Amino acid sequence: MPEFAEEAEVTHDAKRAVRAGLLARRRAMTGTERRSAAARVQDELVALVRRLRPNRVAAYVPVGSEPGGAQLPTALATALPAGAQLLLPVLRDDLDLDWAVWAEGQPLVAAGRGIREPATPRLGLAAIATADLVVVPALAVDRRGVRLGRGGGSYDRTLARVPAAVPTVVPLHDGELLDALPAEPHDRPVRAVVTPAGGLLSLDTLPGVVPHTSAGRTGAP
Repeated sequence: MPEFAEEAEVTHDAKRAVRAGLLARRRAMTGTERRSAAARVQDELVALVRRLRPNRVAAYVPVGSEPGGAQLPTALATALPAGAQLLLPVLRDDLDLDWAVWAEGQPLVAAGRGIREPATPRLGLAAIATADLVVVPALAVDRRGVRLGRGGGSYDRTLARVPAAVPTVVPLHDGELLDALPAEPHDRPVRAVVTPAGGLLSLDTLPGVVPHTSAGRTGAP
């Protein structure tokens, strides 16, 4: 077996191990803990939207124990300036993500992998490149901005289409901002995270976001 293939398999195994531990930790959270964390995450993201006043935000519908809670799209939509749009993902058969505009009160339909998505017309894969702020899911992020997803690769492809200057933010539970995660060449870093205890933390330099430091309200695990 070529050396690069062996290294890739080791990385995959490491990711699987970390992923399993993080999922188990999320499943162990109580309903009260999830609701409290969701409220704080929503407040931080709403405050960011109000500061940046984007014309388009791309986000997603959290399911189960994902940070932000199922009401995250509603919170973001109501924070947008007049005339701005919220884009939500539509999962394709190849696990890539199309996008559709969603507004508060519109239905969300059940789709593959337990997600919910808009029933409005699809805008195409490239619509993500028109967003001024992108909120993406992850199980964890490290201090370099490397994110660990669920293994489908949907957001690695999506983030590759996001212009470099666009803020990319991941909602996390406390303890999910880690020192280092196993990474592969196709992994796309994000620019900031939001945690219930730490608030919004920049992993580089992002307008309106508190830079990460070792002191104060940082949300370090």
